[in-house]
Amino acid sequence: MIRDINRNPLLLSKTAEPATRGDKQIITDLQDTLRANADRCVGMAANMIGENKNIIIVQIGPLPYIMVNPQIISKANPYRTEEGCLSLDGQRAAKRFKQIRVHYFDQNFAEHEQEFSDFTAQIIQHEVDHCAGILI
Repeated sequence: MIRDINRNPLLLSKTAEPATRGDKQIITDLQDTLRANADRCVGMAANMIGENKNIIIVQIGPLPYIMVNPQIISKANPYRTEEGCLSLDGQRAAKRFKQIRVHYFDQNFAEHEQEFSDFTAQIIQHEVDHCAGILI
């Protein structure tokens, strides 16, 4: 189901609760909502659709990539950039890292650890910040 985008800073600034297997509908809703906003969005966190769960989705090429309970476990090569967000107006400064390593579960709750770089790493960092209640 396509969900409305949450723009309430009080709700967006809450730390997300760990996701469980019972949260599969949130994953489906994130996929549907990202697809509906593909012209202006490359990633989403569950709190952006009003669900306080630690789930993100990132568009990597043609595929939407689900990460459940993602944790960035290493970062390298910091840089400054400006980012926009569907939940916030305008562009804002952010510190990001060119390379990151992430521990997460996929939508079937299989465990993964993977390295990401460049723009994909930036998107993941933005969405993981959302789950931590950090707004740019």
